[in-house]
Amino acid sequence: MYLMPWRQPELLSGPGSIKKLPALIKSKGIKNVLIVTDSVLRKLGLLDSFFAACDAEGLKGIVYDGVEPNPSIENIEAARKLYLDNSCDGIVAFGGGSVIDSAKALAVSAGDFANVQAFLEGRIGADVVAATPIIAVPTTFGTGSEVTSWATIWDTDARKKYSLARPDLYPEHAIVDPRTSLGVPAGLTLATGLDALSHALESIWNVNANPISANHAVFAATELLDALPRLVERLDDLELRARVARASLFAGLAFSNTKTALAHSLSYYLTLHHGTVHGIACSFCLPAVMRAVIGQDEACDHALQRVFGPDLFAGADRLEAFLTGLGISTRATDYGVTAENWRAAIDEALAGERGRNFIGTRDAFLSNAA
Repeated sequence: MYLMPWRQPELLSGPGSIKKLPALIKSKGIKNVLIVTDSVLRKLGLLDSFFAACDAEGLKGIVYDGVEPNPSIENIEAARKLYLDNSCDGIVAFGGGSVIDSAKALAVSAGDFANVQAFLEGRIGADVVAATPIIAVPTTFGTGSEVTSWATIWDTDARKKYSLARPDLYPEHAIVDPRTSLGVPAGLTLATGLDALSHALESIWNVNANPISANHAVFAATELLDALPRLVERLDDLELRARVARASLFAGLAFSNTKTALAHSLSYYLTLHHGTVHGIACSFCLPAVMRAVIGQDEACDHALQRVFGPDLFAGADRLEAFLTGLGISTRATDYGVTAENWRAAIDEALAGERGRNFIGTRDAFLSNAA
């Protein structure tokens, strides 16, 4: 077990906490803030009240709304140009995980993007880049990016995924207001909620698991299994939004100190080669992964029993029923993958950094993988 240094941003949470954002920006001495978001959120008008509040505080807000669902190197370069052209001195990420990841990459690229791209590609060291502080305002609850120190950036032309991981990429502040997710449609609510569930469970069957991360993960998984299906049916229920937001936050705190494991390692293949939405790609195989870890580690079994009850095989069956009840197939072949390619993807995933965090064995997973 490796206990990572425990860090988290300063948190403002609860309904209405977003109203404190302009004063927070002003208290940091920021004059020109770049707001990183996406075009959908802007068109929905979710930032209008924030712009008005910034005007009242004498703040200049410049908007970059070109973030894509899987943020690319090109996105970051465009945002950097806007940041420099407007002499920005602060960054607010207002959106989902892709937006916050983009803001993190921007934070280390404001000086010289070519250096950051070389850093992502592994050609130079971390000493050439330095991060600008970020305020993160999640509008979807699942990625946990507001409380982690890494980001995922995609090179779509080369079909590569780059993981940016630096201790100074923890946002300085995170504002978790369930009201910011009102208006998020059912499909996105489901996908991001399943991402949070995967974060929670992946931090349990993890070589880096520890008592603190396990407590956070158990709370998050228990809440999500109960609240997420109901929220998908009652999207305007602020109490359910708040429960899912809180669960996502705790899942983020859990995996921010363990990283993820096999399910996430497998997900990157599905997203890159088959276009599967990340939250689905990292959750559809959770029952198979769970069956593969039962009996492998006493602490893992105990944490899972706190979520699923004493019979873990029955718990894995309930987890599979939970997913299929939400319309999520647990068979890789239903996502366009051939059996041969899936076997190769499993071997590659197990050899990767996230796969090596997995406490189970290759044979145990293969015997359960569909």
